[in-house]
Amino acid sequence: MYYVVTGAAGFIGSNIVRALNDRGENRVIAVDNLTRGDKFRNLARRTIADYFDKAEFLHLIEEDRLDAPIAAVFHQGACSDTVESDGRYMMQNNYRYSVALLDFCQERDIPLIYASSAAVYGPGPQFRERPPCERPLNVYGYSKLAFDQHVRQRRDELMAQVVGLRYFNVYGPGEAHKGRMASVAWHLYNQLLSGGKMRLFRGSGGYGDGEQMRDFVSVDDVVQVNLGFLERPEVSGVFNVGTGAAHTFNDVALAVANAVGAARGETALALDEARRRGVIEYIDFPKELEGKYQSFTQADLSDLRQTGYDAPFADVDKGVGEYVKQMLDEGG
Repeated sequence: MYYVVTGAAGFIGSNIVRALNDRGENRVIAVDNLTRGDKFRNLARRTIADYFDKAEFLHLIEEDRLDAPIAAVFHQGACSDTVESDGRYMMQNNYRYSVALLDFCQERDIPLIYASSAAVYGPGPQFRERPPCERPLNVYGYSKLAFDQHVRQRRDELMAQVVGLRYFNVYGPGEAHKGRMASVAWHLYNQLLSGGKMRLFRGSGGYGDGEQMRDFVSVDDVVQVNLGFLERPEVSGVFNVGTGAAHTFNDVALAVANAVGAARGETALALDEARRRGVIEYIDFPKELEGKYQSFTQADLSDLRQTGYDAPFADVDKGVGEYVKQMLDEGG
């Protein structure tokens, strides 16, 4: 049996391939779009059985020409650019492609575990998997919500497991190719090493400088949730994947600074001292993000916990600290 991973050369997809390999599962069919060829690095140290371009794979499943026996599909491929304004492209790539994959899986009784997003919630303030909470601020968030709604409407006819995972702010190895869409932790780490300081937004949306809050979750934890549902084939639905606790951007910056400092034998900094030394500085909030920015997110994990998934999630200090240490080790 084979496992299909779409977006396999991407951030979360490549980490799922890694975790499958760690379990001894090397019969992985990788699906992606390598127009951005530098993503190959995420697969170079993985073991796969075959690779398909995403357009080629779509043709194969629509024409019923994929002969390999499939154990499960992890659908991670999508346009994740939250400021992409081409709604036609976004809906074709994120919604219509997903519908075709759902049809394929249902016709063959194949579990489908797919990536949704906390972007469906927009400004909040509640982040629970319920329609009244869902108010996306951009077409990316809407494309994810549209597919979640499609799955919900077909709930009574589903024959195979379908699980949508609403990722909050994911950070971890394998995201460098994402550029401006990479995590806050990745950007702050690179800013600190290249210029000795980290830049955060000044106060906005009723929050002070750097005090906007997000639910930051390690990609390792995200991967474990994905694989955890393989062990619960009777469970379907849409579930949040975050830590359940919001942290400020200042918290992330301090975690980065103190992890780098620890590697250099330096004493940990408090926020006031980091500001005084200029390690953290604040820049104006971009006008193009006004009305399109989530100043606060925090996953409600009630539904996820009710499925029986009880593993802990790393907090910012631990998760970001380990990520920074890994980047330092890899970069010398």
